[in-house]
Amino acid sequence: QVGGFAWEDCGSGKDPVVLKSLSVAPDPISIPGSLRVSAAVSSSKAMASPLKAVLVVEKALGDLWIQLPCIDQLGSCTYNDVCTILDDLIPPGTTCPEPLLTYGIPCHCPFKAGSYSLPASDFDLPDVELPAWMTNGNYRVRAVVSNGGQELGCVKLAFSLQSQ
Repeated sequence: QVGGFAWEDCGSGKDPVVLKSLSVAPDPISIPGSLRVSAAVSSSKAMASPLKAVLVVEKALGDLWIQLPCIDQLGSCTYNDVCTILDDLIPPGTTCPEPLLTYGIPCHCPFKAGSYSLPASDFDLPDVELPAWMTNGNYRVRAVVSNGGQELGCVKLAFSLQSQ
């Protein structure tokens, strides 16, 4: 299905962190707008700093998929430590924002091993000034999270964006 939301755990069954389920609505995702997300993740290993994330973001251009560069921390970027980014967004010692708080989902490293699940919850997507190349269209994202060279998890997403 072209332009439909899809996800896949690409950790080949060996990674300690596994995405069990993920659903996102509406499809296409509208910016600005409300996004309803439900997800379940299980981790057999604690995830601690430095938590490296490597993103490859592709956009459909006709029949071709073009890899988007990393510009202003958006696109195909490598984040050397997601933990420090989280600490910047949500200062340590402050409570995690809703709905994470209600469902006991941590927002700071280290993340303990265990199962985390987020029932259908609404998030507001603000009207952010996205660069023109990151607006309407179909996208594919591959994200790999690792620590000290060891892969912890891998997720592939496909989605469509529609911005006003």
